[in-house]
Amino acid sequence: MAASANTSTIVLFHSAYGLRPAVHAAADRLRAAGHEVHVPDLYEGRTADTVEDGMAIKEEIGQEELLKRAIMAAAPLSERGVVYAGFSLGGSIAQNLALGDEKARGLLLLHGTSDLAEDAETDGLPVQLHVADPDPFEPHDWLNAWYLRMRRAGADVEVYRYPGAGHLFTDPDLPDYDEEAAEATWQVALGFLADL
Repeated sequence: MAASANTSTIVLFHSAYGLRPAVHAAADRLRAAGHEVHVPDLYEGRTADTVEDGMAIKEEIGQEELLKRAIMAAAPLSERGVVYAGFSLGGSIAQNLALGDEKARGLLLLHGTSDLAEDAETDGLPVQLHVADPDPFEPHDWLNAWYLRMRRAGADVEVYRYPGAGHLFTDPDLPDYDEEAAEATWQVALGFLADL
């Protein structure tokens, strides 16, 4: 399916837990809205039951190798102008790729951000972040600084905070799940994608 004014090609990256059912369910929700969605498996089949196990897999593979795998997965699609998206760790990976891809159409961050290079620059890249409030992995001071750096880099940023939700509140298979916050997130995110 070719991308049109109301549909996008989306590369959706999983969290530190790996490519679990919730990621496929999210991809299916996006496909139902007419988008073409790709879900790379950066852990090559491995998944984790706890965040500690997931972080151990991440450390074993290494950040550089994860980014390399992500770039390899997205490269065949990037000529079309893709939307990068991700959950937590996947959000940080998506951000790195989007800021390095001048053809990126948008960046959808769910539960996670990444630091920016001092010379990061983009030409009005639409960015939407959905995050718990408070979130131990995305504290207020960090998010405020991140927002200012993204704006300085030229991104058009929207931040949505969900009081009382757990970190990965969109994943129904985790204790963090918050149905009301998850549904609100998807409604706003689908509107964001429809407007790209």
